[in-house]
Amino acid sequence: MSTTANSPQTGQVAIPIDPARRPDVLLRRRHPEGHQVSSWWMIGAFVAVSVVAVALVNAFPS
Repeated sequence: MSTTANSPQTGQVAIPIDPARRPDVLLRRRHPEGHQVSSWWMIGAFVAVSVVAVALVNAFPS
């Protein structure tokens, strides 16, 4: 009787990893291949953060 008949096969198993389905990622959307975010979103985010920073500095004078 051969011992290889009863033992399971070992080795690397390819597991497909989908980064959009990771549990630590919230609100991720799938985009088509090659999609790039518009630079206006980054400009708008910079302006919004700057306005909030200036408002907070003015709200709490030293």
